[in-house]
Amino acid sequence: MTVEPSPLAQDRAAYRRSRARRSTTVALVSTVAFAAALAFGLVNTPGWPRVQETFLDPQDAWAALPAVLSGLWLNIRVLVVAELGILVLGLLIALLRTLRGPVFFPVRALAIGYVDLFRGVPLLIALFLIGFGVPGLRLQGVPNDVAVLGTITLILVYSAYVSEVFRAGIESVHPSQRAAARSLGLTHRQSMRLVILPQAVRRVLPPLLNDFVALQKDVGLISVLGAVDAIRAAQIQSALLFSFTPYVVAGLLFVLLAIPTGRIADAVAARAARRENA
Repeated sequence: MTVEPSPLAQDRAAYRRSRARRSTTVALVSTVAFAAALAFGLVNTPGWPRVQETFLDPQDAWAALPAVLSGLWLNIRVLVVAELGILVLGLLIALLRTLRGPVFFPVRALAIGYVDLFRGVPLLIALFLIGFGVPGLRLQGVPNDVAVLGTITLILVYSAYVSEVFRAGIESVHPSQRAAARSLGLTHRQSMRLVILPQAVRRVLPPLLNDFVALQKDVGLISVLGAVDAIRAAQIQSALLFSFTPYVVAGLLFVLLAIPTGRIADAVAARAARRENA
């Protein structure tokens, strides 16, 4: 049996829909007006023709696009491998930092030192130290590929940040959850795997996604080691075409790569907020 809403409820729903349509219309009109005013002011500046020729040449953009896309494929592969490595290493460090008891103090101290070191060293310097220093050691079995070394550096640096995110999530779980798990006969490992970590991961998923959005940009820094990624390809095309337009193409491709992850992060954060308010 279907219950029909009352006339008053129907009027309220219609009013809310009209308000929503009005808000959407006002937002659209104001956005278009602002964009038009900004574009009008930009194209009427004295140096606009020179800037357009140097940075926004359609022919140069089309000529550089295949090479930049080929380089972007390397960035995507590095991104995927780095994300997996960061998740594993970051979670491991977080678990080491949450170990209790004086016997585990050296392990906790080592994990704290790792986090302090790689959070303090700028990523660019870490890339130079590992990307150029490790091959200089001439160790047998150690990879010398600059893309591999750049990926390892990203994993080492970002795992320090992600480990703190994981640790914050683990410590945010109420101690009664751990006590209840232990009272049921679960070991520390079982309670962490079955009770603590599932709750912790759900709570820190939005900041984790934000870290990975930042990682999508930083994968372009491997170009300083000589890897022909999107940025290095743009640099090569810029030298061939005598134009900065290839850099703009690379930047737009990185933006398009980051937008879906950003929207996913917003949706996950909104879902978490609704779950907490429910």
